[in-house]
Amino acid sequence: MRNNDLLYLRQNVQVEPLIDQWYAWSHLIPPATAARNITERHVKLMDSYINNPRIHANAVKNPKMMGGPFIDHGGERVDEIRALRDRIKSERAHLMELSAAISALDTMLREKARGYSLHALYPEVPEALRGYVELSYDLNNHPSFRLIEPLLYRSRYYDPSQQSIMLSIIQNDARPFVLSTPRLESEHSLHLKLPFADPAIDDLFRLKNQPQPWTAIQERLQLGGEQAELMRSFLTEEAPAPYTAYTGEGVRWRYFGHACILIESNGVSMLFDPVLSYTYENDVSRYTYLDLPETIDYVLITHNHQDHILFETLLQIRHKVKTIVVPRNGGGHLQDPSLKLLLENCGFRKVIEIGEMEEIRNKNISIMGLPFLGEHADLDILTKMAWLVKIGSHSLLFAADSCNIEPRLYQHLRKEIGNVDALFLGMECEGAPLSWLYGPLLTQRVERAMDESRRLSGSNYEQAWSIVDLFGCREAYVYAMGQEPWLNYIMSIKYTAESRPIVESNRLIEACRSRNIIAERLFGEKEILIEPAGQGRTASLLQAAGD
Repeated sequence: MRNNDLLYLRQNVQVEPLIDQWYAWSHLIPPATAARNITERHVKLMDSYINNPRIHANAVKNPKMMGGPFIDHGGERVDEIRALRDRIKSERAHLMELSAAISALDTMLREKARGYSLHALYPEVPEALRGYVELSYDLNNHPSFRLIEPLLYRSRYYDPSQQSIMLSIIQNDARPFVLSTPRLESEHSLHLKLPFADPAIDDLFRLKNQPQPWTAIQERLQLGGEQAELMRSFLTEEAPAPYTAYTGEGVRWRYFGHACILIESNGVSMLFDPVLSYTYENDVSRYTYLDLPETIDYVLITHNHQDHILFETLLQIRHKVKTIVVPRNGGGHLQDPSLKLLLENCGFRKVIEIGEMEEIRNKNISIMGLPFLGEHADLDILTKMAWLVKIGSHSLLFAADSCNIEPRLYQHLRKEIGNVDALFLGMECEGAPLSWLYGPLLTQRVERAMDESRRLSGSNYEQAWSIVDLFGCREAYVYAMGQEPWLNYIMSIKYTAESRPIVESNRLIEACRSRNIIAERLFGEKEILIEPAGQGRTASLLQAAGD
């Protein structure tokens, strides 16, 4: 290989974004949620592993323990885990102080805020939070606080030096679970200390389609010695297969797995909840990064869970994306950090928020945000949105993990938006309990029975059928089920034929088909071509659905 040869980044180079070597999901970036996860998840996990690594190694092998609080390093590398813990405790002492301050503030408000003026309590706010919170009551005199998030991102509590990316070759779908296992360096991984907002990250991922000479790559990433040698092994002279854009007059949608769907129509592209697989030999047919257009007009995020907003994917496609659309939230609640602030601070250039029943228009395309109930364990979270896409006379509703716990909502929506041609709905109706994801944010212990009753669940059969029937859907697709094997590292889901989500979604599919409604539980990959109105759309759909 000569220094002036044009080189591409290999399609099977795995990229893991990290925060202090923990996989960077969306609660590890905002300062307040990051602080709570450090003290209430990461340090506790590392302490447990250091004290008894064999318990972790055995638990990881038990399928019933999937997704549990166990570090997946085979009971080995204890000294490295200890060194990581000690470094975090030393370098992030201010974040640990912030976490303690959040807990102390919550305790102070419970004890002293009795419905009288809160003005006298501001001096009692813990020092780490002074000037970063507003105290308030709801209309029933229950006290709470609001974080002033924009200021926290400008404070010492937001430190991009925590951020990095780790490159390695991926050859199969097996990866350690992201919430419980820190990523450790190895001779096969290249750890680049680049903050997420660094433009060099965009230049790195442009190499997947736009080659550069080795000298330019080495200089851009400031590589030398063993790092340079390893990076060179991640490059190839072989050009990727060119992308074939959809140029028809109708609509093409492609399912990439889980809740990730690409829509193309009239030169406009929309990508929902991007979570993509890499290209390598596997047993499940799938679309990958190779199947994305050169430019993506809109990326739309339904809600702030790690299987719907995945930085591993978002960082790799950032240079392609014109606009990211996220749900508008109320601002400042610990459990509901702003996606707009989060993305902007990570280098995404154009991020827009829209609220419920608000609309974006582009040519003959309309994108409207619709209310989204459920799947958040009854927490006060506004960062969740179903998306209604209308393209000409065609309408598609991406409802993600919406749980139809209040049918009247959909009756009201039906009056406003009319019928829907195709519904995409998650039916993971037996989700994890409240504490699985939000436990580090809680400042009081939750009773087990209470925890188990408040789950991250989508719709069951009755709830899903009610939506299909009410909107007169001609097609119903169950998605966002976490079944694809390349999702195990963020989902840790293994279904059997007896698993409730499978049983319930089977019932929905059977009920739809008995009424001549096209229905399918999506898996792997899927392509549907919707012809222009009046040109054999139904026949085209029936043919595609049967392929």
